[in-house]
Amino acid sequence: MSLLDSVKSVFGLAEEEKELYLRPLKSSDLSAVLTIEKMVYNFPWSDRIFKDCLTLDYSNLALIKRGELIGYSILSIAVGEAHILNVCVHPEHQRQGLAKFFILDLLKVAKKKNAETIFLEVRPSNLAAVSLYEGLGFQQIGHRKDYYPAEGGREDAVVYSLDLNPNVT
Repeated sequence: MSLLDSVKSVFGLAEEEKELYLRPLKSSDLSAVLTIEKMVYNFPWSDRIFKDCLTLDYSNLALIKRGELIGYSILSIAVGEAHILNVCVHPEHQRQGLAKFFILDLLKVAKKKNAETIFLEVRPSNLAAVSLYEGLGFQQIGHRKDYYPAEGGREDAVVYSLDLNPNVT
């Protein structure tokens, strides 16, 4: 069961009344998103990048806990392929399985929009993310040299993919 399904199972409550729920990311969320982004990443995305993601036809989700935005995800889908661009959870709420629920919901969104494969890049130094993706069945398919800015230079990215239609031959 996904995070969204589990919180929707709370009887009789509107989403805003639930302790934890997902909803579409809105432009009014940008201040909170940028605050979290700067807390989590040494090289955060800019305000402009997030604004572009909101104006494009991306699947952007906000994770709300007790009325406060504590995480967000950005997913692009085109021509049968999905690409996880960003999944981020506030540091105070990390290590609680929330990123895994985000990924599982993103997989459902991608399938619903007829994506056959989902891709992502991750820093090889981000061991928690690498473990999460591999644990969910993502397969390493390559790397991108000097993909990420890093202290003192650049860091490669590991490229992962997951077949969303594993039983189709």
